[in-house]
Order: sequence, then structure tokens, then C-alpha cells
Amino acid sequence: MTDHAPHTHHAIDYIELTVSDLVEAKRFYGTAFGWAFNDYGPDYAGIKGVDREVGGFRRDATVTTGGPLVVLFSRDLDATVEAVRSAGGKILKEPFSFPGGKRFHFADPSGNELAVWATA
Repeated sequence: MTDHAPHTHHAIDYIELTVSDLVEAKRFYGTAFGWAFNDYGPDYAGIKGVDREVGGFRRDATVTTGGPLVVLFSRDLDATVEAVRSAGGKILKEPFSFPGGKRFHFADPSGNELAVWATA
């Protein structure tokens, strides 16, 4: 994929998630969030952003959880909770308030924990 967007010095540029099943990860994130992918063979897929890739899925036999928490943004948190559930995600923390908004945590089919937040 051609990079059309600038990269920002010392900013988070790309998030890579380890998954146990690449096909299932693409199905889950495509269904829950509408993500699209660039395929690079049986063990890797890039996550398409607006002007460039923003991350990727790397297939591995072992997925270790408990690393940094990736937090996504939603304009409609309730709809996103339902989309995650419908796609087969497990809600780990139901929506809760925090200063500035609300968020929830979920596990994807490989067991990765992510969060989604929305403004109050």
C-alpha cells in the first residue's frame, strides 16, 4: 500500500496485533468495525487506514495478552458494543463513565483486549 499520509516524529504510527487465526481476525474486525485489509500471505494482513496502513495482524501459534491497551474511538458507543457482540467479541467491561466520556473493554477471538471510548 502506498503511504499518502505523513508520519509524525515520535508518534504512535502502527499497531500490530498477534492473532491465532488470521481469517477469523479479519472477519471479526471487518464485521465489528468495518475495517479493510491488505493481505501479505497466510501470516500477515495490514489494516487499511484512510491514507495508509495503520496497523496489522500477525499470525502466531501463541497470543500473549496483557500488553498495552489499544483504545478505539466511537461516535455511537452503544452501537459499537452491539457490533462487537454480534461479531463474536466478548465484552470484558461493560460501558462505564470516566472523565470526558464512556468506554468499554472487549476481547477479540484471539483473546486480545481492546477498549472503545466515546465522548460524554
